[in-house]
Amino acid sequence: MEEQLNNILRGREDDESGAHATFSVGSTHVDRRLHQMFFADRDYEGGCLEMEIEYPPNSKPEVRIESCVEKGYSVVSVSCKDRPKLMFDIVCTLTDMQYAVFHATISSDGPSASQEYFIRHMDGCTLESEEEKQKVVKCLEAAIRRRISEGFSLELCAKDRVGLLSEVTRVLRENGLSVTRAGVTTVGEKAKNVFYVRDASGNPVEMKTIERLREEIGQTMMLNVKKVPTSAKAPETGSLAKTSFFFGGLLEKFRT
Repeated sequence: MEEQLNNILRGREDDESGAHATFSVGSTHVDRRLHQMFFADRDYEGGCLEMEIEYPPNSKPEVRIESCVEKGYSVVSVSCKDRPKLMFDIVCTLTDMQYAVFHATISSDGPSASQEYFIRHMDGCTLESEEEKQKVVKCLEAAIRRRISEGFSLELCAKDRVGLLSEVTRVLRENGLSVTRAGVTTVGEKAKNVFYVRDASGNPVEMKTIERLREEIGQTMMLNVKKVPTSAKAPETGSLAKTSFFFGGLLEKFRT
């Protein structure tokens, strides 16, 4: 690509303008990196995501996959409670599973969201087997639920450095904890990471595990532990007007 673009920018062989193309590979978006780490850990197979969650009426995530034979697409339909970054979580998950989104319809009516994605695998194939469809459904449900805050929240503050996020998640995993949601913020040279955790079976974390974490992590960073009530409600965002829009090529930027 770089060679071909250089040829275009230079134009004629006698062009001495010195035009050239430069490629820069940036760092992966933090939220997307967290999705990738959870996916690699196969959290969609069970664990904390199998715990009973109290959803408001008609707001439990529902994922359906159908075939659009005449257009050669698989259609992924998602209905759930609307929230910030819902589309981001879904598109990142599809992309990391090697599916390309060609068209999508997004709508919201008050607190509810309805999203429809027309996808194909990167090799151009649609979802044919029931096993493949079930895996996509489970992975999307997991991506939606990861932002639900329950159990304990661990707030860690330390000097930012390469590999900090991987090191912290490794320590949590080695202590039998599953991360249900995470937030990462960097201000100057300081990194503040918040992890909402439960044990590997989806149960509340025992205090002896928390104390063990304090001893292991507390030597290199500040650790603050808070209990998140299971009945906690999301902050009110005011009344939402019904909105909807359609887009296709806009999703291209999510593929990188």
